[in-house]
Amino acid sequence: MNPKLPTEKQARILWFALTGLAVATVIMLVVSAFWGLSRLLDVLSPVLWPLAVAAVVACLLSPVVDWLEKRHVPRTRAIVLVFIVAFAVVAAVLASVLPQVVVETQQLAAKVPEYSERLQQRIGKIIAEPPVFLRRILPAPSGASPDTNTPPVADNPALASATNWLAGTLPSVGSWLLGKIGKVASGFGMLAGMVLIPVYAFYFLLEKRGIETHWKEYLPVRDSAGKDEIVFVLEAISQYLVAFFRGQVLVAMCDAVLYTIGFLIVGLNYAFLLGFAAVFLTIIPYLGAFVIFITAFTLAFVQYGDWTHPLMVMGVFALVQTLEGTFISPKIIGDRVGLHPLVIIIAVMAGTTLLGGILGGVLAIPLAAALRVILARYVWVKRQA
Repeated sequence: MNPKLPTEKQARILWFALTGLAVATVIMLVVSAFWGLSRLLDVLSPVLWPLAVAAVVACLLSPVVDWLEKRHVPRTRAIVLVFIVAFAVVAAVLASVLPQVVVETQQLAAKVPEYSERLQQRIGKIIAEPPVFLRRILPAPSGASPDTNTPPVADNPALASATNWLAGTLPSVGSWLLGKIGKVASGFGMLAGMVLIPVYAFYFLLEKRGIETHWKEYLPVRDSAGKDEIVFVLEAISQYLVAFFRGQVLVAMCDAVLYTIGFLIVGLNYAFLLGFAAVFLTIIPYLGAFVIFITAFTLAFVQYGDWTHPLMVMGVFALVQTLEGTFISPKIIGDRVGLHPLVIIIAVMAGTTLLGGILGGVLAIPLAAALRVILARYVWVKRQA
């Protein structure tokens, strides 16, 4: 009599193969979805940026409009009044800061080649005559005592090769920085041309009640328990979105003011430019602050050529981050986003890599929060009746 087919061992192998195929298919679908989303964001970014900025502006102004409406001010009149005050404040700030930012941007763009050459020379000098703490790290040439002074670069093959590498690399770094500055300038031009942002923000605020009340009716799903679950998940995600963007923009503004004051105290050139950039960059948690720190540290090292001022920049960065983590973020954001700092860092790095650019990094946190809502609802916690 023929044995039963498949055998237990063969069935185990078949199920393992099918499981592996299913996992590979899911991974491929996820990667394809991220790739398609990144391409879609790249194509639709001129349309999405004004809508995204308008939504953030509406989130920031909505509490003030609601407060006026509770005091019997008609909503349309309240929106117009808030817009006038907001425009006056923004115009006053820009009139006092923007001219200096433009001047510093032009000066930095003109001095990037000079700074690149100066940075190359000073790094070469450090390699040729390293400080005491570096002498213990760098390999000494054969026959030399570790306690003696490090010989010139020409007598040390490792230092000579490092110097040659820096000599070839730093000019290309300067060209790269020039290209990035050009992209930033064009980005600011694009932001300046978004004349539709106030229009979008006005209608977002005006139709807030209708959107909150009737958005469920536009879901292409019939009334059922499944639709209730979709509504619950979307409402939880929207709460994360509002809490993150409203809070993070305010935190970024506070950080920008603190960075500007700190860099001015240190005596760093381009303090207003760095502070203005921090308003946009520090919306992305951790990554934006890291970019500001590296830029300020490098500029301080090139400007003064010592270790005192870069260490002072490091102290400013540490103080601002301490104030943000201890006072600013807990007061503004609190625990409403509810993501661990490590999760935020991984999400930001994945967003900038997979989705591309600043928009991907900004969207990474809400997407991670949305994933947390779904996992908490259906995976981590057993559903209650």
